[in-house]
Amino acid sequence: MSNPSIEKYGWTAVPRKVSTLLSQSESSSNQPKSLSTSTIPLPDSPLVKAVQEYAKAELPTETYNHSMRVFYYGEAILTHAFPSWSSPSFNETYFMTCLLHDIGTTDKNIHATLMSFEFYGGLIVLDLLKKLDAPVPQAENVAEAVIRHQDLGETGTLTRIGALIQLATIFDNMGGNPQLVDKSTIEDVVKTYPRMKWSSCFAATIRRENGLKPWAHTTHLGERDFPEGVENNKLMAPYDG
Repeated sequence: MSNPSIEKYGWTAVPRKVSTLLSQSESSSNQPKSLSTSTIPLPDSPLVKAVQEYAKAELPTETYNHSMRVFYYGEAILTHAFPSWSSPSFNETYFMTCLLHDIGTTDKNIHATLMSFEFYGGLIVLDLLKKLDAPVPQAENVAEAVIRHQDLGETGTLTRIGALIQLATIFDNMGGNPQLVDKSTIEDVVKTYPRMKWSSCFAATIRRENGLKPWAHTTHLGERDFPEGVENNKLMAPYDG
């Protein structure tokens, strides 16, 4: 018997290679829809509200705004390319993943462990969500997606939640796959959740972790190439003030 939690909470396996994943797009149009934050509803269960309050309290404003942009860009990508993935439980799981994916980068957490920030963040997330009585399969998928949100590569698979947050974080951090989100959507999202010089802020975070932890998982993206790619995000440069 199949496990209903796999479909419900976004565990379904999809290709890790981005080009292969996007070749499976369900869209019949090359032009994504123009969306706004007012037309994309936020999940609002008591669980989500508790997680959002935790994220607001723990994250710097720059990181919280990034987390919210990642949610809206992911929802735009979902609408354009993978609408069949969407469901209330999927969207809720994705929203919590967005809110918590960079929890390991805070000053407190980055110095609390020798672990890479994504892995330590996953442990924090799993503990938090279990304390908040989230369904275990949902809590585990949020934790897995947090751990793997920078696990870019050419082989194997990952979950739908993990794939979507990879696409959305690459979009916000490096301007990757710009064809997935309409320019007017970007303009509305950054108006609501300003970037606050996010490109230089996140590049500094990458360099800080790599300096503190030369073994960090982030180094697999290139110790120089990744932070320089973030700093040179041409798609988001007009909005980075």
